[in-house]
Amino acid sequence: MATFIEIPPARLSHNPFQTIGREWMLITAGKIDAFNTMTASWGAWGHLWNKDVAICFVRPQRHTYGFMEVGETYTLSYFDASWRKALEYCGSHSGRDVDKVRETGLTPFATESGAVAFEQASLILECRKLYFADLNEAGFTDMQVRQQMYERDDFHRAYIGEILHALTR
Repeated sequence: MATFIEIPPARLSHNPFQTIGREWMLITAGKIDAFNTMTASWGAWGHLWNKDVAICFVRPQRHTYGFMEVGETYTLSYFDASWRKALEYCGSHSGRDVDKVRETGLTPFATESGAVAFEQASLILECRKLYFADLNEAGFTDMQVRQQMYERDDFHRAYIGEILHALTR
């Protein structure tokens, strides 16, 4: 297994606008014997309820959604640019239909909590679900965003997770 160093989340030097929005991440839920991973470019890191948290968003039709619903923990894994094609693949193929691990060459491992992360990641946030809420039409104050992002009314579910471990190289 790859060697990671645990650091306090408050010591992360990453720019979340770059790390999440432009470099993307894999949201992974489930246990090592049954899990799914998906690419995401929406999310946030911050401090809420006296805890360091990460927020991610998953649409209900995504295969990962079912794993997020039943599990207590999940990971957000970030990669260097050499893994961009793997992230593109994980974002354009469903785990219902393909074995993403086999197709991408990613190597999964079980974290301390039993969640799944990848040896090739440069940063892993291991999270414990604290809260979830569905986005809905009534909450939009900018209807252009609603129309552009949700023309099929397939609103994301937001998951707020306490960062249990921040693992980096």
